[in-house]
Amino acid sequence: MRRRRILSYLLVIWVTFLLAFPLTSAFASSKVYHIPIHNEVERGLHAFLERAFKEAEENYAEAIILDIHTPGGFVNAAGDIAMLMDATDIRTIAYINKDAHSAGAFLALHADEIYMVPNGTIGAAAVIDSAGNAADLKAHSAWVAQMEAAAETKKRKPIYARAMADASVDLPEFRAGKGNLLTLSASEAEKVGYSEGTVSNFRDLLKATQLNGSDIVPIEPTFAEKLARFITNPIIVPILLSIASLGLVVELYSPGFGVSGIMGLSALGLFFFGHMVAGLAGYETLLLFIVGLALVIAEFFVPGGIVGILGGVLILLSLILAGANMMQMIIAIFIALVVAIIGMVILMKFFGKKLHVLNKLVLMDATTTEEGYVSNVNRTELLGKVGTTITPLRPAGTMLFGNERIDVVSEGGYVDAEKHVEVIKVEGSRIVVRQTEKEMEE
Repeated sequence: MRRRRILSYLLVIWVTFLLAFPLTSAFASSKVYHIPIHNEVERGLHAFLERAFKEAEENYAEAIILDIHTPGGFVNAAGDIAMLMDATDIRTIAYINKDAHSAGAFLALHADEIYMVPNGTIGAAAVIDSAGNAADLKAHSAWVAQMEAAAETKKRKPIYARAMADASVDLPEFRAGKGNLLTLSASEAEKVGYSEGTVSNFRDLLKATQLNGSDIVPIEPTFAEKLARFITNPIIVPILLSIASLGLVVELYSPGFGVSGIMGLSALGLFFFGHMVAGLAGYETLLLFIVGLALVIAEFFVPGGIVGILGGVLILLSLILAGANMMQMIIAIFIALVVAIIGMVILMKFFGKKLHVLNKLVLMDATTTEEGYVSNVNRTELLGKVGTTITPLRPAGTMLFGNERIDVVSEGGYVDAEKHVEVIKVEGSRIVVRQTEKEMEE
C-alpha cells in the first residue's frame, strides 16, 4: 500500500513536471523551411536566401524546400546561391512549381532531390550576355562545365545538363536536335533521372518526401529585400543612376536647392540602400561616396579644381565598388553620364538656362560698355559731324574738326587731303569717316 502511494506521488510529480516544462525538443515535429525562388535570379535573391538558409540552420531544420518558378537570371548570382546550397548539411529539395529555366535549372540541379508539377519544365539554360546575345566561347564553356558538374555531384547523367546549355548536343528524342536546347517536361525529367517524381501540389510533395508531419516554416522576403532585389537588377541600376545624374544636372542650372536636387540625391540613396541590403556594398563604400561628395561641395569654396576632381573620382569609385559586376557598373555610369550631357545640352540650347553654380566658381562680372565701363574715351558725340582731312587717309590719317586734330580711318579707299569727311562710326578710339560733299560745320 505504501509502495503504491509512493508510485502515485512520483507519477503526479512527473506529470506536473511535463506540464510545467514540456519537452519540446523530444516531442515537437521537425521543421521544414519553404523558400520561394521566383522571378529573376539576381544578387538581391542571394541576400534573401542567405538569410533564409542561416535561419534554417540555426533552427535545425530537417529540410529546405526551394519553390522554383523562374525564367532564369544572372550567372554570378546563381553561382553564389549554388554555393549556399552546397555548403548546407540540410536536405534540400527543389520543387519546380512550373518552370526552372536557365539559372533556375542550374539551381535545381544543386538540390538533393527534384520534384516537379505535371506541367513543369526544366532546361533551356544557355548563357547569354547583358545584350541578350549568346555569350563568348569562354563564358559558354565555363557555364556548360558548371551545369555538368552540378548534375554529376548529385549522381545525375551529365549529358542532359550539357544539352540544356549547349545546342550542339543532339537529343532528337527530346526535341533537342542539333541547334536546339534541351527542355524536359515533368515526365521526361522523371524518365532520365532529373526528377524524383511528379506531384500535383505542395501537400503531395510533403507526402512524397515523407515530410507531411513536419512544421512548415514559410520564409518570405521582407519589404527591404524585395526593394533591394528590384534596385540591384542590372536593368534598373542604369535607370536609377540616370535619374540621379539628370536630377543633379537640372539642380546645377537652378537657383537654390529644389525638387530636382532632392530627386537626384534620393535616387543615389536608393542605389546604396539596395546594394547594402543585398550585401553588395558595405559602409566603407557609402563612406567613400560621402567623402567624395564633400570634396565636390568643398570645390565651391576652395579654388583650383583639384579638390573637385578628386571628389568626382571617389564618387565614381564608390559606385563601381558597390555594384555586383564592375563592367556592368561602368556601363551603367557611362549611360548616366550620357543622359546628364544630353540634359545639359537641352537646358542650354532649348531653355536658355545658365549654370548658376558657376557664379560661385567663376568671376561673372564684366566691364562692358553697357555697364558703364570704357577702356578709353568713346567719342560718340562726333557721329555725323563733318571735318576736313589734314593728311591723306591711306586709310588712316588725321582730320581737323574745329580746332581739334583727330586721328581717323577712312571707310574704305584713299581720301586726299583737304577733303570733307563725315564721321560714320565710333568704336572706342577708332573713328571711321567717309568722304562727303557736306560743308564743314562752323
